[in-house]
Amino acid sequence: MASVRASRAVPAAARPPAGISPPGAPGTAQETPRRSAVPQPRPTDRFAELLLAVLSGQRPVHAMLRHTAGRAYDELVLLAERGPLRTRGVRPVVRDIGWFEPREGAIEAFARIGAGDRLRAMAFRLEQGRDLRWRCTAVELGGPRPHAR
Repeated sequence: MASVRASRAVPAAARPPAGISPPGAPGTAQETPRRSAVPQPRPTDRFAELLLAVLSGQRPVHAMLRHTAGRAYDELVLLAERGPLRTRGVRPVVRDIGWFEPREGAIEAFARIGAGDRLRAMAFRLEQGRDLRWRCTAVELGGPRPHAR
């Protein structure tokens, strides 16, 4: 069976004169600009915000369960119990993020966390799994980790 294409006839009065392109046609000055793709947040940005939310008590620690690998979740549980980024009044925010890629699929990052005139440092490591999802594999806040006994 042959396919049938429906077409709509445009009355001659509605068509532009021969040789003149309609407004918005390709190659005309009135062409609508193409929208660029919305930039996706870097994994460092996303994880800094997630970790801040957990360590400031805005989100429960189990919110990071599927975003961590190895001992990172246990480290995060211990940190979150102390509530190191909880503040009264001023909500903490990520002020700056920096990162280094020691190898492909791994990122070591730091974030400066500000709350009023107080500034704290947070370091974390991200590794990309075989499923291409990034997971936090280590997190530290304001200094070295206490030694395990």
